[in-house]
Amino acid sequence: MDNHSKLLADGRVKDKVAVITGAGSGIGRAAALKLAKHGAKIVLLDLIDGRSEKVEEAIREMGAEALFIDTDVADPARVEKAMQEAADRFGRIDILFANAGVNGTLAPIEEMNPEDWDQTLGINLKGTFLSVKYVLPHMTAWGGSIIITSSINGNRKFKGFGMSAYSSSKAGQVAFAKMAALELARHRIRVNAICPGAIETNIGQNTNRTPEVSEIVIPVEYPQGNQPLERGPGQPEQVADLVLFLASEESSHISGTEVYIDGVESLL
Repeated sequence: MDNHSKLLADGRVKDKVAVITGAGSGIGRAAALKLAKHGAKIVLLDLIDGRSEKVEEAIREMGAEALFIDTDVADPARVEKAMQEAADRFGRIDILFANAGVNGTLAPIEEMNPEDWDQTLGINLKGTFLSVKYVLPHMTAWGGSIIITSSINGNRKFKGFGMSAYSSSKAGQVAFAKMAALELARHRIRVNAICPGAIETNIGQNTNRTPEVSEIVIPVEYPQGNQPLERGPGQPEQVADLVLFLASEESSHISGTEVYIDGVESLL
């Protein structure tokens, strides 16, 4: 079996160019591998830490094309440069998965440092804006699909105590997706947001929970387990299936909506 035979036959995004932010781990990594298996050329945007390079290598081993670009999504110049480099390499961009994000600092509002607020909003919300802004010159000529990773937090769930900055950024992403969907429809660009619940990733590594959060927690009693559908957190690969659907023509009439993928966790 040669490398190219590892690619799936249906090719739902065959020869499409997909840019993925936060591509080195978790949902970003799973989506990169999924889209590559279905024929897309993948551009991985993340900071250098060895993980994205491994994803790039894995994609190439399966017979698909991949390019890793060291990028801080909160830095306008670096995002613009990365999108231009991606377009220069592959000639166009068809799919943007704006996935990069952090939990950031969890603290009571009174104790939250403005700098910590700015950092969370800068990566999650401003980073989404910058990714969309700078991909458009390379997408408007032929249309495409933009998918934004939001969350159940700030949209359907508000019991994440200390997560005022995170939840605000996630609510903002959904509002931004709807505004962008209307504005970009004339270019045949679809914009949707996905809202995962608990997914087994390493996002906890960028979470700073301050001791003061315990002072504002309101105890809530739950049934056993936190996701009734599967009795545990979802997997990145399950979210990647949704990303593939929204990136493909199978979702050609879906735009301006948020899709919850949380095993009905947020309905408890």
